[in-house]
Amino acid sequence: MNILILTGKFGMGHLSAANALREQLGQDGHRAEVVDLFEYAAPELAQAMYWWFNVLVTYGGVFYNIYHDLTVNDSGDSRGDNLLGGLDRLLDEYEPDVVVSTHPICSAAMAKYKEEGPSDIPLVTCVTDVTCHSEWLHPATDCYLVAEESVRQGFIAKGADPDAVVVSGIPVSGRFQPARKGPSQRRELLIMGGGLGLMPRRDSFYQALNGLPGVHTTILTGRNDKLFQRLNGRYENIEAVPFTTQVDKYMARASLMLSKPGGITCFEAIAARLPILAWQPFLKQEQENANFLVRRGMARIAAKEESACLAAIRETICDGGALSAMERAMDDMAADISRTAACAVVRSLGREGRVCA
Repeated sequence: MNILILTGKFGMGHLSAANALREQLGQDGHRAEVVDLFEYAAPELAQAMYWWFNVLVTYGGVFYNIYHDLTVNDSGDSRGDNLLGGLDRLLDEYEPDVVVSTHPICSAAMAKYKEEGPSDIPLVTCVTDVTCHSEWLHPATDCYLVAEESVRQGFIAKGADPDAVVVSGIPVSGRFQPARKGPSQRRELLIMGGGLGLMPRRDSFYQALNGLPGVHTTILTGRNDKLFQRLNGRYENIEAVPFTTQVDKYMARASLMLSKPGGITCFEAIAARLPILAWQPFLKQEQENANFLVRRGMARIAAKEESACLAAIRETICDGGALSAMERAMDDMAADISRTAACAVVRSLGREGRVCA
């Protein structure tokens, strides 16, 4: 079948999920294409939109959270209206059998297109955080892929058809697999600052990391070139890595990961069975992700304040029992989700054009 995957680069999580779905669907024998709907429909505006979004979440998180709370029960069906013209051209060009969306505005646009068309192209929405925010819910959606059962129940409570909500986890590349780590005299700490390389600024933090006995630290600095240049080769026990597409390699060798709790990062770590120390989140969707991780026993929370964060690192990475418990919890979580659910849903909808249970 011909599958069109719609996404947007508001943060890298939506795109990462789209690429993971393309990989899964391609392996299942489908022709799957990922398209940034914002760039396709409004190429002259998309980059400015992405720039302003990064500014907002970096420096104006309080306003982002206010908007999140005000719209938690509002589907925002009209938010995709300005994409409808581009979507119409795109659908004519690709002639998909099924459309999959990894961004709520893309879902809103496709749902509106189906309602106004009318169109019988099945729409699958893949929710990329552990959230039941109403921005993801649209009446013309044929199936929702969600992170865990609590999200499924939240969507059902808001009116979604129970047969149309499937617990799939958040899609990640098949490269993320449980690693077989041999015995070692030192612990490996992996620190990820997110796609923008958001990391502590003071040298004292890195000096303290370098001095942790028996611990080697790898820091993925993302697109923060200044931080990479500042750290690269400076500390004996710290390896700085610039933007990389090989996160799976660094997860495979790590004992513990310190990171923002983004939806994709959380499920990459679950797939790799890598215990998580989550920086105390501020943005609402990251708070929801962190609450899920802690509730399921897969993570601890580290305060952003330097001394408290370092204490959390020391306490966690040296606690073999806690790390093993987190790994077992990730095993349990992995057993509750289906990494092949998207393929089964697409096959079902492409054949029947109805709900996906």
